[in-house]
Amino acid sequence: MTLELANLAVAAFLAGLIWTIQLVGYPLFASVGAPEWARYGAEHRRRITWIAAPLMLANVGLAVALLLDRVDPLRGLNAGLAVGTFAATAAIFAPLHGRLETEADPRLLRRLVRANWGRTAAWTAQVAVALAVV
Repeated sequence: MTLELANLAVAAFLAGLIWTIQLVGYPLFASVGAPEWARYGAEHRRRITWIAAPLMLANVGLAVALLLDRVDPLRGLNAGLAVGTFAATAAIFAPLHGRLETEADPRLLRRLVRANWGRTAAWTAQVAVALAVV
């Protein structure tokens, strides 16, 4: 498999994963009662990390490798989207999840869902860019 195809495959998987989280996983938080909220949040993060973290690292690694192989605007955009979503996850989403594990706050959950639309759009856009790179 070429770097270009591997990049496309990982980006597509992450896009599918984030759409599932956005439309299924995050809305289910609202169905969890306050007594179970912290445990549910911790379990969500623990379980999703095993799937998302290795793929996100691969996403960044492949995107950077493609850019180092040949610098062009599409590869630069591809790398920017991969690095940007990784950075946003660390800077914005991990702390939000940490707070959701300690407090049953519907406002915080709505903030997470609204903010996650940006990450969903970024990974979806990366699929289009990765397809163009192939």
